[in-house]
Amino acid sequence: MGHETMSDDIFERYADDYDSWFDEHQEEYLAELSRIRQVLPPPDSRSIEVGVGSGRFAAPLGIRIGVEPSRALCRMADRRGIGVIRGRVEALPIRTESCSSVLFVTVICFLDDPGAAFREIHRILSQEGFLVTAFIERDGPIHRKYLLDGGKGRFLSRARFYSQEDVCAFLSETGFDVKKGDARAGFCVIAAQKI
Repeated sequence: MGHETMSDDIFERYADDYDSWFDEHQEEYLAELSRIRQVLPPPDSRSIEVGVGSGRFAAPLGIRIGVEPSRALCRMADRRGIGVIRGRVEALPIRTESCSSVLFVTVICFLDDPGAAFREIHRILSQEGFLVTAFIERDGPIHRKYLLDGGKGRFLSRARFYSQEDVCAFLSETGFDVKKGDARAGFCVIAAQKI
């Protein structure tokens, strides 16, 4: 799998804390889920979530396959009915052009090279396949709140945040056509299609 990064280690040690955030902030979580559902194509057997975490997005959205580097989070996603493949976004253990859609939620901030991640996602998507990526926008209200009040802060302390423009540029550079972007409340959801 290559070397584990510092953020992988945090997700191993504090997986329960990470997962319980969704129960403690249910209103915020359900709002994020709803916004993703509005732009995500109806999942089929070839839909996948990359960086599936504990399965909190894939399971309710009907995505049945996920990729995740953290063993602890893989176990949680498995309990939520997700078939989890252990792997990293920079080198996905997935066949070329085998996925109809990819969901990619709050992962970009933990990556050393977002361009490499989007190139890999582009590779596994079928022609005209869809990517929905969601992330906490740099200097937006959620980013500022987490920096102040802790909670998710433990996980975000080493994160690198991007603006909607930054992520749209990564997508354009890696062969995607951005279809929709919505940065309400600092949680940005972008739908893009492989070209």
